Amino acid sequence: MKLRYIALAISLAVAGLAAQTPAPDRSKPPALGPAPQVKLPAIQKRRLSNGLPVWIVETHKVPVVQANLVVLTGSADDPTGKYGVASLADAMLQDGAGSRSSLEIADAVDFLGADLTTGSAIDSAAVRLHATAAKLADALPIMADVSLRPTFPKDELERIRQQRLTSLVRARDDPDTTAQLAFARVVFGTAHRFGTATMGTAETIKAFTTDDLRSYYTATFRPENATLIVVGDVTPDKVTPLLEASFGKWKAPAGAPTPRVKPPAPPARSTRGIFIVDKQGAAQSQIRIGAVGVARSTPDYFPIVVMNTVLGGSYSSKLNMNLREKHGYTYGANSTFDMRVAEGPFVATAGVQTDKTADALKEFFNELNAIREPVSAEELTRAKNYVSLRFPERFETSGDISARLEDLLVYHLPDDYFSTYVRNIQAVTAADVQRVAQKYIQPDRMAVVVVGDQKVIEPAIRALGLGSVTVMTTDEVFGPR
Repeated sequence: MKLRYIALAISLAVAGLAAQTPAPDRSKPPALGPAPQVKLPAIQKRRLSNGLPVWIVETHKVPVVQANLVVLTGSADDPTGKYGVASLADAMLQDGAGSRSSLEIADAVDFLGADLTTGSAIDSAAVRLHATAAKLADALPIMADVSLRPTFPKDELERIRQQRLTSLVRARDDPDTTAQLAFARVVFGTAHRFGTATMGTAETIKAFTTDDLRSYYTATFRPENATLIVVGDVTPDKVTPLLEASFGKWKAPAGAPTPRVKPPAPPARSTRGIFIVDKQGAAQSQIRIGAVGVARSTPDYFPIVVMNTVLGGSYSSKLNMNLREKHGYTYGANSTFDMRVAEGPFVATAGVQTDKTADALKEFFNELNAIREPVSAEELTRAKNYVSLRFPERFETSGDISARLEDLLVYHLPDDYFSTYVRNIQAVTAADVQRVAQKYIQPDRMAVVVVGDQKVIEPAIRALGLGSVTVMTTDEVFGPR
């Protein structure tokens, strides 16, 4: 079985031009020819006899198939007091199902040359199968066992429980992970699900029983709360009977499904605040600056994408050009809007030299204020081109396409969303960018989290006068051990 772990960093490689290549003309925005349009095959929608929706997209270039069972409940829906139950239950689906143990499931999948994974996201959960078209009929029953008949063995629960507790102990020593969680705690608070790690806390992880996992599973894994997405070398007439054989007899258990509960409002912030978490001897300071952002359903989605690309969403963004290229404080600075069913965070991030922490904070706020002013024609065109030209690469494989369809499903996007995406990006104006920047980027109301060597960084941070300074302990960030 694959080991589960927390990914702590992703490296970015940048290739340079050959020495003899003439330097490009930077005085004008890069020209864009006809905007690349993504034209996916039609989504062919069916239903199995039990009412389970099926979305099928045919792609016949390679004889492989991606089949995803997507459940419209995720870690955002964890009940109060049981934070982490979705993450744990969904991770355990393949640790025993039907008559097979976890090792037997792994052996059966490997024998078919297939790949089977399970997992929980913020707003959904999924069981994903990748197999050759020739072996799909043999692989689907295994996928169905994992999806419909998990056993949640006690010994597997204890093994994964210890793995997760160990991960939390290690995370306490990792400044990057500490900064991410501290930022979530500060912005959303402990009463909001987004203020706690998706895996939960040491306290909740220690308390979970197999009954907790079964209760969560029974309430959420139901055909009326799920959809099958199938992408690859299939046709609806041939694949639907295979899906019917494996999933058509799936019936909802007795009782009503658990309704999605709207989360409480995050703590209101009217002033800027700085929060320092001490990591003695740290060579870098991890900085997180931001606030509550927007839901994925926002009508401002496309202007926000372009605006954030100018601010911190690309290598040539304002934040990266300032903190990395101009001042050399960091290997990279960026910003993102994490849009979810409910309002997720906006955050600007960087790991900076310890002795340049205060200087970096000053430059962060220079750029956060500057984005509220009109952007130049060059910046606007570069950002729209960057987003438009990179968009088609998100559809290169059957797995890529199925992931995009999951977004379509989970966030209730229109069927023509992808075919009109580039057009909508190119329609964004400088006035749109300024409007959303002024609406959603409010530097005077942001939380500033810095994880670093307190005795070195605190005096200079206080001298900036950015706002009140609060020192947090590691236990305040992660909860008791």
